[in-house]
Amino acid sequence: MTVVVTPLSGSEKLRLREVFASVQDSRSLSGYIRTYGFVRFSSPCSHMEILLDKVEGNANVHRWSEQTQLEKGDSLAVGYMPELSGYTRISVTQNNLQELKETWDQWGNETKQLFYGNYGDLPYLLDVQVDEHLFQALVLFWNPAYSCFTFREVDLVPTVEEYTTLLCCPRFQVDRIYSRAANVPTFWKKLMAITGMSEQWITARIKEKGECKCISWDALKGLILTHPDETKKVDVFALSLYGLMVFPRALGYVDEATTDLFHRLSKRVTSVPVILAETFRSLGTCRKAGAGKFISCAQLLLAWFYSHFRLIDRVICRVFFEDYSPLKDIVASTRRVDVPEENWIALL
Repeated sequence: MTVVVTPLSGSEKLRLREVFASVQDSRSLSGYIRTYGFVRFSSPCSHMEILLDKVEGNANVHRWSEQTQLEKGDSLAVGYMPELSGYTRISVTQNNLQELKETWDQWGNETKQLFYGNYGDLPYLLDVQVDEHLFQALVLFWNPAYSCFTFREVDLVPTVEEYTTLLCCPRFQVDRIYSRAANVPTFWKKLMAITGMSEQWITARIKEKGECKCISWDALKGLILTHPDETKKVDVFALSLYGLMVFPRALGYVDEATTDLFHRLSKRVTSVPVILAETFRSLGTCRKAGAGKFISCAQLLLAWFYSHFRLIDRVICRVFFEDYSPLKDIVASTRRVDVPEENWIALL
């Protein structure tokens, strides 16, 4: 089956609206529009029939999961009581991404399209403001035992499918998950392959930060601005996004572990499971300890959160358009408001 784009006709839009209204009235559609509304199919049968089959099929899965939960209960031991502190103070200190954003804004459409084709919609995350009050409130609702957010009687967790949809990277193959290879090239060899620079240039700029080797953003920024190879310039910019925003382990630097993951992206592996694993690990560690630093992509987690708490009636039909980007739409429709942490806690 090939993924293509086919805009809906007027009659199809009307039928789709009627079906959504009908399923929503029966309370079996909740949570599934966003997951499958972004997918576009082409096959001998119409894309409308496949979409409706997906909606109906996921409604059945939803009913089955609820019934199984009622019959078999939780997977945790009877009497399990989580040992959690009453309050968690988490640090979401971020790299200053302003220079990355300014560089992106200066690029022409051709260079940006080259980036989108290779690395997806990551640059839209540069426009996501990290609301520390909201983030601090969210952490209090993270349940390490189940690895999910629990809002009263509702459990919510980012999935591989949701993050893959948001990042919208054509290179990702969902069945090719990143894992560290047994024989990994040295740090400088990976940087040589990514940047196209000489061994002498690379080794002169490698630094030690704690127990890991890194390369500074200043060194990479100079390459982005002056590199004669357009493709390599895009590659270095993408590496900087991964090191400074997706995995901000050392402020101002891109570490060796991030470089290893990025180097494997050329093999069409997906980085989404690693991003989710780091997110869950970091949230769980901070929640259990009662404090800590969040080391994953705060912007992507907040974009996912916003996607579940906004009106979607205006984007039902746009999702079938060729240039539709869910992450771009979320960023454009989200307005940051200065809400105190205690108000977010009460709301959630």
